[in-house]
Amino acid sequence: MEHFRSSCTSILIGKAASADGSVIIGRNEDSRSSWPKTAVVHPAAHHDEAPMFKSKDTEVEFALPKDSLQYTATPEWTDKYGLFEEDGINSAGVAMSATESAYANARVQGFDPFVEHGIIEECMITVVLPYVKSAREGVRRLGQLIETHGTGEANGILFADHDEAWYMEVVSGHHWLAQRIPDDGYAVVANQLSIEAVDFDSPDFIVDAGLRTFAEENHLWRPGTPFSIRRIFGTDDPSDRIYNTPRVWDGHQLLSKQTAAAETPIDSDLPFIMRPDRPLQVEDAMRFLSRHYQDTPYDPAGRMPDAKLSHSFRPISVTATQESHVLQLRPNLPAAIANIHWLAMGVPSQSQYVPFFAGLTDTPANYKVGALPASLDSAYWQYKLTSVLVDAHPLRFDNLLGNTQDDVHAKLVALVAATDAKARTLTAADDLAQLATKATFSAAKTADEAWNKLRMKILEQSTALGKLTFKMDPNL
Repeated sequence: MEHFRSSCTSILIGKAASADGSVIIGRNEDSRSSWPKTAVVHPAAHHDEAPMFKSKDTEVEFALPKDSLQYTATPEWTDKYGLFEEDGINSAGVAMSATESAYANARVQGFDPFVEHGIIEECMITVVLPYVKSAREGVRRLGQLIETHGTGEANGILFADHDEAWYMEVVSGHHWLAQRIPDDGYAVVANQLSIEAVDFDSPDFIVDAGLRTFAEENHLWRPGTPFSIRRIFGTDDPSDRIYNTPRVWDGHQLLSKQTAAAETPIDSDLPFIMRPDRPLQVEDAMRFLSRHYQDTPYDPAGRMPDAKLSHSFRPISVTATQESHVLQLRPNLPAAIANIHWLAMGVPSQSQYVPFFAGLTDTPANYKVGALPASLDSAYWQYKLTSVLVDAHPLRFDNLLGNTQDDVHAKLVALVAATDAKARTLTAADDLAQLATKATFSAAKTADEAWNKLRMKILEQSTALGKLTFKMDPNL
């Protein structure tokens, strides 16, 4: 089987670190620059007999629970290589994002190698999210599946509910653990095993029963020393300092500039858990996932002339981003409206985060389609076209792009506020589901109309910017 992994970037924010008490998780799904995504909602279901799941990728097969919850997801345009549903929120208010691909070192793989027919990224959302009612339950369900069937990859998985955010790391073929993000903290992750010292007696860690024994018996860890996942199971080499740690540094500079001032992009010991300089808005998560080292010499799309530095490090927002999501679990609102699946198709720095209220019963038509070859009935391709047009002349169109993003986002914030107010007057589940669906369709339409105008304006202005442009003789 051919496996496609997502080399992504993630963020998790605790409820006391956010301005409104939301628990927030988000991730860029980075794989290939031309590989469409869709957005769907799966209804709750009941089966008289336990349905069987079989992966088209690894061929792992097992029974699923008879009852499943409703959940949102962003599957790929084809299931040829598996489902890759990647992210979503279920009707119990649990959010999940899978996965943040990582690397386990060669010594660890020698003692517990990855398995060919196991649980991997492509099916994790599908076999976990519809069946759990808390973030902790999500960690334990996925952990049990990995212990039973093994995994073919080292990965990080994000879980959240209205009380907690958890980051789970799969560190070898059958071993895993998870750490709770402190309520007043946040974490950013970039393709590394990132959890630091584990406290086995703390309720803020969930660890598979054999992890400590496995590390001790294979002399990966010596009792009396810190049990650092990053050091025991992860990697620390020059490629990390080009590809991974600079993105973590960029996030710390954005959200904790005062306390992270002494950090550099090539530090090997950047903290996993951080405290922000200020209460964080959902826009801060979006801004982080849209970063490409703006206002630094390392920005490959910047206005600074030093070409040597501008491509030194891998940015957070890249052309290979298929979709970016921010999953916001808000307090003190009816569940259908409280949980928002903010979705940006394509490159987040050149796209728009659109609010999909998790209690919806359907998704807009252009989010349900998208394939190869490209077709402009698809939201994915609509936003990717805008990226291509902007990339051709970024200095000319960056301001126009940014103004459109800001104008649309302001309208979407107002729409969310109006939807919240309406939701507080409703009690019936059907009415709330109808409101969630209507508001989502309205949000998507607002973004679609503005971005179509943007594309046409860029197209119009680009016609005079081609290589064959020449000052014409006015007398001819």
